[in-house]
Amino acid sequence: MTVLALLDGTIVDHTAPLLRADDLGPLRGDGVFETILVVDGRPRELGPHLDRLARSAALLDLPLPPRQDWERGVHAVLGAWHEPGEMALKLVCTRGVEGGDGTPTAWAMGVAVAPEVLRRREQGVAAITLDRGYAPDLMTRAPWLLLGAKTLSYAVNMAALREAARRDAHEVVFVATDGSVLEGPTSTVVIAEGRHLRTPPPDSGILVGTTQLALFRAAERAGFTTSVEPVGVDELTAADGLWLVSSVRQLTLVRTLDGRELPDTGTRAALHAELTDLLAAEYRM
Repeated sequence: MTVLALLDGTIVDHTAPLLRADDLGPLRGDGVFETILVVDGRPRELGPHLDRLARSAALLDLPLPPRQDWERGVHAVLGAWHEPGEMALKLVCTRGVEGGDGTPTAWAMGVAVAPEVLRRREQGVAAITLDRGYAPDLMTRAPWLLLGAKTLSYAVNMAALREAARRDAHEVVFVATDGSVLEGPTSTVVIAEGRHLRTPPPDSGILVGTTQLALFRAAERAGFTTSVEPVGVDELTAADGLWLVSSVRQLTLVRTLDGRELPDTGTRAALHAELTDLLAAEYRM
């Protein structure tokens, strides 16, 4: 099932044309987006996702429709969705027509979560490390590169995932030129050292993870400690747990890295189960 809504609340046929051929979204990837998990009709972390959409748009100098318009589009999709299970809610905004009056093109769309995503949540994934090709301080030295913005320009991210598939893996962990960990193509990296959780800092040119923030919030209430600090690639194999975290992926355990089974200290399975339950409990409150 797919539900497509304009920001005035109108539901439109998702199989009918929506974009002009000269829209700057498909032409140049000039736009921003967010993907939100919806469970039982309730969007998770909607406010933080809208905040991040606004931050990304600001980095692009992109005029974003008002927040209440996005909320109207979201509620239109939620009201028209009648399938059981989970939904991935996508919010998209482009700069609009090339040479136009500057009016952005925006929509909200709900799609079912792919069965493969659900399987990987349960079974874990094989990941590889790939060089991202920049130093962790590049974000401050070159803000025009839009590091830390969630833009439509995802060709490199998708190429990385295809490279992972060629190496018989599912996922990627990007690494900076100094050997520090960055993020996945569509995820945040989290490691556990006992009952301490760590994730790389956003000032290294990565996205602020909405689900990672929710995970840390839940874990701290349960007695975990957390930190946002650099993580070396060598620390990934020594950790008690390594996860790729995102809204739709949730908490997905990395079982092998660069073709090698990650050693189990005896706590990995228990940590994964506990953290998965803690994150789910955030939305039962």
